[in-house]
Amino acid sequence: MRILLVEDDPQLGQGMRAALEQVGYTVDWLTDGLDARNALTTAPFDLMVLDLGLPSLSGISLLKEIREEGNKIPVLILSAHDTTADRVSGLDCGADDYMIKPFDLEEFYARIRALLRRRMDRASPAISYGSIILDPAARTVTLNGKPVFLPSKEFSILFLLLENAGRVMSREQIEEKLYSWNDAVESNATEVHIHHIRKKLGKELIVTVRGVGYMVPKTA
Repeated sequence: MRILLVEDDPQLGQGMRAALEQVGYTVDWLTDGLDARNALTTAPFDLMVLDLGLPSLSGISLLKEIREEGNKIPVLILSAHDTTADRVSGLDCGADDYMIKPFDLEEFYARIRALLRRRMDRASPAISYGSIILDPAARTVTLNGKPVFLPSKEFSILFLLLENAGRVMSREQIEEKLYSWNDAVESNATEVHIHHIRKKLGKELIVTVRGVGYMVPKTA
């Protein structure tokens, strides 16, 4: 899952990006509201973490603009503005959630997971597919009740394909979700990761649609 982090405090921004990447998210970090508005038109972000006190364009103004344009990306405001009026304003302008700085990191992760579940219209925290259970919070996968270790990128690809079961995803679409602007991507990296997933979970799990991309069938 790819997150746009918009935070103008250098120390906090660096720490948040590292914390999110540590639990498997792809993160692009910007410090300016105008840059964030432009970024939302160029990359398929799954969620935006938004500070309010930004240069060039405030967080509230950015939020109002993208909602008026019909952008439905989940938005979690993370701000030091802690009055009830601030929270009401942020939520009424289109935010999906509002957290106050300083914040607890585990709660931060949980709120992000909840927003992403809601975005995919998924009620259960874990994804069950046949004999496979994927737990996004613990970042674990089991097959027939036995744990299967998947490195970060393999886990993320499996998560993405399971959440989009029945939908063919091109290599480019997969890589857009897994790599930030600063990441170097080897030409065959996605194919290698999918090969390893198949070896661990069964070659029939991920179907190659020749000339188009990859898909997990709708039903197991």
